[in-house]
Amino acid sequence: MRALRADPLREVRLLAVGALIVLAAGCSRSGPEHLTRARELVYARKPQAALHEYRSALDAVEKSERPEAAHVRAAALRGAADVYWLELHDVPKAVSVYRELVAQAPDAPETAEAHVVLAGILESHYRDLRGAISELTAALAGDPPTAPDLRYHVAKLYFELGDYQQSELEARTLIQKFASSPLLDDAWMLVGQSLSMREGMRAEAMKAFTTLVEKFPGSELVPHALFELGKLRGESADDAGAIQAWVQALERHPDPQIVQNAIARTRKRIGATTPRGVGVREAFQRPAPHRVVQARTSLEAAGGTAEQAAREHGD
Repeated sequence: MRALRADPLREVRLLAVGALIVLAAGCSRSGPEHLTRARELVYARKPQAALHEYRSALDAVEKSERPEAAHVRAAALRGAADVYWLELHDVPKAVSVYRELVAQAPDAPETAEAHVVLAGILESHYRDLRGAISELTAALAGDPPTAPDLRYHVAKLYFELGDYQQSELEARTLIQKFASSPLLDDAWMLVGQSLSMREGMRAEAMKAFTTLVEKFPGSELVPHALFELGKLRGESADDAGAIQAWVQALERHPDPQIVQNAIARTRKRIGATTPRGVGVREAFQRPAPHRVVQARTSLEAAGGTAEQAAREHGD
């Protein structure tokens, strides 16, 4: 019995068929399977390969109208955006994909988180504070668990923009809506700072700082509030009240030298604007008696010198 002779062409065909089978198997992965593979590649620090899988996941559900397809799209876009942002540090691409996610899946859970990430990028990389506010406001519309933090961030961004009235409004909204938030003392501090920057709102600002001090005595912001309160009292010509607030602030203020300098300047001003300070000698010291020299001759009386008077007398 003869041994079968190898057929090189047959082997090539078999290899080609095998490759096609493998390729077909790869292409037949479902959207969720591509997502799983993409996440594994991200964990393995292979960002480019992960991006390929995320694109494949999008392709797999491109024409599908099924509910799970929407989930795959949102997850794939969010995953790809995160890869561009966190792994490749490609800021423009990350912003573009996050915005595509917002446009395609506005109600997805991934989109609410993407608004916050996008706000951070716009703020830190582009200094687009109004764009950041817009993204945070969109995130707040979904009433997320982090709403107090997001609201406070919005208030701070408005303060940085110089829109002090809106900053105060956002901070007060936090106070009213989230009565148990640990950010209440921060919110009151921001209310006071916003009011103090507005014309004619000094009394309201002092009230806000006083509220912080009274309601949150253990807060690390209390010495800062007392320092601001002292400044406002000083501007209101209440030097004694200003010093009182600053003395209270001294015990816990992280930079006591600043407080001591403010106290010293105010005491110096007090000393310079009271009878015991300015012109005390001039005000209460008797003037030295004016010495009158009696003229001995008519020429001296008219303004002549003593020598001239002597010559006149000799004549």
